[in-house]
Amino acid sequence: MCPAADEQVRVLIVDDHPIWRNGVARDLTELGFSVVGTAGSGMQALRIAKAVQPDVVLLDLNLPDLPGSEVTRQLLTAHPAARVLVLSASAERQDVLDAVTAGASGYVLKSAELRELAEAVLATSAGRAVFTPGLAGLVLGEYRRLSAQRDRAGGPAAPALTSRETEVLRLVAKGLTYPQIAVRLGLSPRTVQNHVQNTLTKLQLSNKAQLVRYAIEEGVE
Repeated sequence: MCPAADEQVRVLIVDDHPIWRNGVARDLTELGFSVVGTAGSGMQALRIAKAVQPDVVLLDLNLPDLPGSEVTRQLLTAHPAARVLVLSASAERQDVLDAVTAGASGYVLKSAELRELAEAVLATSAGRAVFTPGLAGLVLGEYRRLSAQRDRAGGPAAPALTSRETEVLRLVAKGLTYPQIAVRLGLSPRTVQNHVQNTLTKLQLSNKAQLVRYAIEEGVE
């Protein structure tokens, strides 16, 4: 479960409660993660992220200055390679959907055990979507509802993807990394990355988390 010493996941922890924030930082550090910074507000998180370039931002939604969804949007706009994993006490439907719509890769409740949190951070760093049990179904159900609603309203057709782009998109949505997709399809990782970038451009999306949400919404399986 712990990252190898030469493959440490760089984590920025954002929470307005110092005791909780520092406790999570200590626990993840002891498990082998590289905690590159902590922040108690959204604006502080944005400043620190610029300096430390984290792989994963572990983000509480309840911050004193900015909504967590807005922090997520700004973080991913400024640092598209980063991934946001929400760690919240709230399991409210709207909170979950707002976070995912803003670009969060996953949503874990603060009631999770440390082992679950560590596994979620690792999975998020690898590009997989991670949700506390029960929340994934909520997100999937909502996107299917919106998709059906759009179809009934005669919404615009999705941009056409090539068969290879669709194949790559399907594997991205399943949580495979670029190297894993490359092996599966007999391609180079660079070629896989190019297909993903072309797909992002066609769909007018900015990062892999949004691509996964698109695949869920469109039923790409």
